Amino acid sequence: MPISNLKVGVQSFGRFLSGMVMPNIGAFIAWGFITALFIPSGWIPNEQLAGLVGPMITYLLPLLIGYTGGKMVAGDRGAVAGAVTTMGVIVGSTIPMFLGAMIVGPLGGYLIKQFDAYAQGRVKSGFEMLVNNFSLGIVGMLAAIVAFYAIGPIVTILNQLLSTGVSWVVDQGLLPLLSVIVEPAKVLFLNNAINHGIFTPLGAEQVADVGKSIFYLVESNPGPGLGILLAYMVAGKGMAQKSAYGASVIHFFGGIHEIYFPYILMKPLLIIAAIAGGMAGVATNVFFGNALVGPPSPGSIVALVLLSSNFTGILLTIASVTVATAFSFAIAFVMLKADKNQEEGDFSEAQATVAASKAESRGVASPMQANVVANNDDVAFSYRAVKKIVVACDAGMGSSAMGASVLRNKVKARGLAIEISNSAINDLSEADIVITQVELTPRAQQKLANTHHLSISNFMDGNFYDQLLDKIA
Repeated sequence: MPISNLKVGVQSFGRFLSGMVMPNIGAFIAWGFITALFIPSGWIPNEQLAGLVGPMITYLLPLLIGYTGGKMVAGDRGAVAGAVTTMGVIVGSTIPMFLGAMIVGPLGGYLIKQFDAYAQGRVKSGFEMLVNNFSLGIVGMLAAIVAFYAIGPIVTILNQLLSTGVSWVVDQGLLPLLSVIVEPAKVLFLNNAINHGIFTPLGAEQVADVGKSIFYLVESNPGPGLGILLAYMVAGKGMAQKSAYGASVIHFFGGIHEIYFPYILMKPLLIIAAIAGGMAGVATNVFFGNALVGPPSPGSIVALVLLSSNFTGILLTIASVTVATAFSFAIAFVMLKADKNQEEGDFSEAQATVAASKAESRGVASPMQANVVANNDDVAFSYRAVKKIVVACDAGMGSSAMGASVLRNKVKARGLAIEISNSAINDLSEADIVITQVELTPRAQQKLANTHHLSISNFMDGNFYDQLLDKIA
């Protein structure tokens, strides 16, 4: 298999895994807060409220993952089938079934999707509702039984092996070495897959045991990226240096880590600085026993502070970010100072590479090809009738939220009566205009075929929004 195909396959698989967890991050955070506050060793112990902890991690969180996984495969019917099937692995095991939910949730959705495809055109008129309800119930029941007897025990064994391996890595003090894998993988847009597909479930199990988890601090630490951006401010040249100021604010406070990836791709050796910063941050947390009570999403310093286990944890979290930033900055600064060949064109090429990588990870041939599909019937579209604009991205939480904020401020400044919101592409329901990044436009068009779609390369591009509002006004 060609390397490029393998890369796309890994990215797509990782995106699918994270897609089951990311929409439910709020539930993980709620459970983390409840655990940190009300368990016997928490901030304000409460025996009654602590009773929420067990049922949430045993039933609620796996069911949400299974429901979302089924919905990704087969819509609302798939979601119900995924949840019912997930109940089979939950009851058939004695451990939190996050891994099991990631397997059987999509499986339940797939099975009902196959049945629906078979039944299409074969159901006599007037019997549609009867067949739909009973088919979903029967398929869900059978899938849950299979999950109970076959999949649950297998996943339990796999989970025990994985837990043993992870425990050995932690006991041997080797956790910082994960940065050698994590930091390069982030630049290949596997950051969400790693953080939400792997570390969030592992962290939840660790929180259930000890009340907090260091796994939440492995990928989400903004220090490595901040150090590289600071180095560009001091030792960079041209557009890369000028843009690093704004990028650092978005990265550090907004938690949008993707914004620093072009700066590494422009000088690939800077990945060494990111790895060193990541290892230093993890090592600091390992040494002091620091951890978070829930998964920070996005990876903002604000989220990290809010999810620290106590006041001492807040100080240690800030210290780990500071150490990671210092190590990353020192190495990146030396590399940039030693590089006499920094060119203006490098940064634009790196941004294009990032766009191409994101397109590959979502199964689009290239951003340029996606852009051809966008802007359908722009001449015929009546901009004066626009009342609602939705800015959409994969998760609907990070980059699209910031883009919607920029557009909302511009709409307010012009005194226009237009509703501005942000959304995940899978949750798009109604809009006059949908704005997505060029590589996501085809997916948005499939979701809302009769809506006017516009493509943008950078959600923070103010000129794009100004031109759009000029047409509307």
